[in-house]
Amino acid sequence: MRVAVLDDYQGVAASFAPWEALGEDVEVRFFREHVSDDDVLAALLAPYEVVVAMRERTPFTAERLARLPSLRLLVTTGMRNAAIDMDAARELGIVVCGTGMLGGATSELTWGLIIALTRHVCAEDARMRVGGWQATVGPELRGRTLGILGLGRLGRRVAAVAQAFEMRVVAWSENLRAADAATVGVEAVARDDLFARADVLTIHTQLSERTRSLVGARELGLMKRSAVLVNTSRGPIVDESALLDALRSGTIAGAALDVYDIEPLPLDHPLRTAPNTVLTPHIGYVTTGTYEVFYREAVEDIAAFLRGEPVRVLGA
Repeated sequence: MRVAVLDDYQGVAASFAPWEALGEDVEVRFFREHVSDDDVLAALLAPYEVVVAMRERTPFTAERLARLPSLRLLVTTGMRNAAIDMDAARELGIVVCGTGMLGGATSELTWGLIIALTRHVCAEDARMRVGGWQATVGPELRGRTLGILGLGRLGRRVAAVAQAFEMRVVAWSENLRAADAATVGVEAVARDDLFARADVLTIHTQLSERTRSLVGARELGLMKRSAVLVNTSRGPIVDESALLDALRSGTIAGAALDVYDIEPLPLDHPLRTAPNTVLTPHIGYVTTGTYEVFYREAVEDIAAFLRGEPVRVLGA
């Protein structure tokens, strides 16, 4: 049995789980480099009966799955993966299993990005390293307004920290009820009001056809010129071209991004040189605790499958 562990960017997957417990008859290979080309990926994975996918880094479309005749088990970290064609997997007889994951890591990174952006931490750090000293002035958060697009599990965690900073918190999502928002100390507002009132706008909604390009030129135009946007959810929720235009024209004061339309972000992508930005490489969920859960339970999934008793089966 051959197992491929994909997109091990940091080269740490081997150390986070007891892969040796799968036995001598199981060969595990770890791949650090991301593969985006369909032909290269098909050739690479052709010999493998088991593939472990890290979140949605490598999509498994119907076309890709059809080119992997040896594949019997596809393990995704987490219990939901929009990048896997579940219908195609079912038709091809490929079992898809998931793992647990820790909550809270992305909301923690959100606050790191907010502070880094508003207090110009990255710019001042770079200046210090070449002999410089103070050159920027950033706003305090106390008394300002945090706007949350999507008051779900992560949005509520972010709201709790904002309240500790003594910020006002407003939120909007399509089905958000004022009474539910009030239970966590948040004011539910109309969609346009969310953009107009926020000093910091942070996105915590899932990507779907309904939310794709939900934040476009019109919404960015409603924001204060002193306001900033933070996205740790999914890149396509924000119209990337509209965001670049807003940053270059000064329509908004800045943006902090952990997610992008194309990942990894191409070397020549204009966001890499966009003004007033803080960029991180989709590390919202990337913590030691999360990886311990992901890879330990991936090993459990494989072992259970080999026993003929698969666990955490998705779409069953």
